[in-house]
Amino acid sequence: MPEATPNVDGGDGIDGSDDDNGDDDGVRIDLISGARMEGLTSMEKIRLILDGVRDGNIVILEEGLAPDEESKLIEVTMTEISPDEFTGIEIETYPKSDAGDQTLLDRLMGRESAQKLTVIGPANQLQTLHKDETLISALVSRK
Repeated sequence: MPEATPNVDGGDGIDGSDDDNGDDDGVRIDLISGARMEGLTSMEKIRLILDGVRDGNIVILEEGLAPDEESKLIEVTMTEISPDEFTGIEIETYPKSDAGDQTLLDRLMGRESAQKLTVIGPANQLQTLHKDETLISALVSRK
């Protein structure tokens, strides 16, 4: 399995840089694999997500964030909100799977596994219509 690089700007546009020549009429969706996130520190993950969302992109994480990383993402987002530039994020994650996929030691130590698929986008563009244990249905609008 290829190793994820801690270089957040991988030259692939995930950092929010525009790799094409400009006029976008649609909404960009960044699908980020678990392998890409695996080698990053918590703050690198948060910057990768927030930089994409601040550029108006929808970010979908294959494996989601750990509970402490999700809390830190919300905390950092709150410090960056400004009425004229950044309205915050909308974040939806499938509910955690049953404890059956954790080892007894993990449950005894209070360790929670990372959550499943996570969808993150600008609060003014992403609206959750329905969410249950197998489906996240969202409406994405242009700016």
